[in-house]
Amino acid sequence: MSTQAPLVVGRPVLGSLQDLRDDTLGAYLRARRNHGDVVRFSAGPPGLRASLYAVFSAEGVQQILGTEASNFRKENDVYSEIRESIGNGLLTSQDTEYIRQRRMIQPLFTRRRVDAYASVVHGEAGATADRWATASGNTIDVSHEMAEFALRSVTRILFGADIDTAVDVVRRNFPVIGESVLRRGVAPIRIPRTWPTPANRRTAAAQQELYAICDRIIAERTTAEAGDADDMITLLIQARDEDGSALDPDAIRDQVLVFLLAGHETTATALAFGLHLLACHPEAQEKARAEVDSVLGGRAAGAADLDELPYLTRVFKEAMRLYPSVAIMGRRTVADTEIGGYHIPAGSDVYVSPWVTQRHPDYWENPDAFDPDRFAPELEASRPRYAWFPFGGGPRACIGQYFAMLEGVIGLATFVQRYEFGAVESEIPVELGMTLRASGPAHVRLTPRESSGAPAGEGRA
Repeated sequence: MSTQAPLVVGRPVLGSLQDLRDDTLGAYLRARRNHGDVVRFSAGPPGLRASLYAVFSAEGVQQILGTEASNFRKENDVYSEIRESIGNGLLTSQDTEYIRQRRMIQPLFTRRRVDAYASVVHGEAGATADRWATASGNTIDVSHEMAEFALRSVTRILFGADIDTAVDVVRRNFPVIGESVLRRGVAPIRIPRTWPTPANRRTAAAQQELYAICDRIIAERTTAEAGDADDMITLLIQARDEDGSALDPDAIRDQVLVFLLAGHETTATALAFGLHLLACHPEAQEKARAEVDSVLGGRAAGAADLDELPYLTRVFKEAMRLYPSVAIMGRRTVADTEIGGYHIPAGSDVYVSPWVTQRHPDYWENPDAFDPDRFAPELEASRPRYAWFPFGGGPRACIGQYFAMLEGVIGLATFVQRYEFGAVESEIPVELGMTLRASGPAHVRLTPRESSGAPAGEGRA
């Protein structure tokens, strides 16, 4: 017989609300340590208090994201706010609409198609490394630099060559949208968006500017001769369903905004912390560099090199284990269910956390330590499927996960080929926005490798 999940005892008036707001990740880690793999939080003032559940075991995560995914839907308040802010693209759509979108968009993310983006990624990585040659004090903030690199890469892939205006619009407005989603998504009472509060006005202005740049470029691509254009907006315009129907301009804009969010904020986090971890672990950095030098011999990294860079791939995976870009994922139950012997009522908000599960001592020895060799093939095969799930899983697994791996490995290869990195801070505090991010500067020292011979040109696809 299933029983009620153990309650995390909070404060007398607000329950766990303040703990979850002040330090969500810490609250989740303590809850697993003190109460086990399925816990219940009670949060909010009297009369508005809500219960939410968190599940930390790999088996429980598999049930939620995989085997019983249809019972765990993207219908909580955070997803509602994302829909209101950036539309109903692949990230938030459900049921037949999600299936239709995924079927139409899947051809844009085949391995062959994604491999063609390698030269764009290497070009932006090379330009980034060139710019570091004049870095003040030979020190950079990898959090800022990787956000810029990833943003320019995905924007060029989406929009084509002329990206400077689009990059500026996204850079200024996505943080406003993200702050609004987070604030409103966890608020016990949400003020209507139509009320002219300062926060609502800022959010509306940011949304309007993002929509306008996307709509303008979509309109230009729709009326232009496609020719050999292979930017992703052109490919979205050309995409057809089985009945020959196309995505309308609003639906294309929704997908573009999702790709901008998922394609730059998530990869930027993994790359930034990957470089920070290499800077803090010179032995791992040297091992990664030796592999890069051996495989590339000073030439540009390309898609065909990914399989030949297994240690660098492990570094990137380990960075995503310790610093998953999406540290918490939420769903809402349709029907009563049982997880780990505990009853979860219908209509409950249920959360899984890569941040916690990917540090779970049942799956990871010395879980807080940086050790890329955890991802040696034999060790990966010995762990449960959902002990590591930075890309989600099941029918809603991230469609762009191969692109993220390509961008991450090519980026790291280019940077370690050109520079040696030294640690400035041993620890980088983090905070939760729409994605995980450093809460302050994440500095590393640069030492150029004069003998690297690494070009800033295109990689081989």
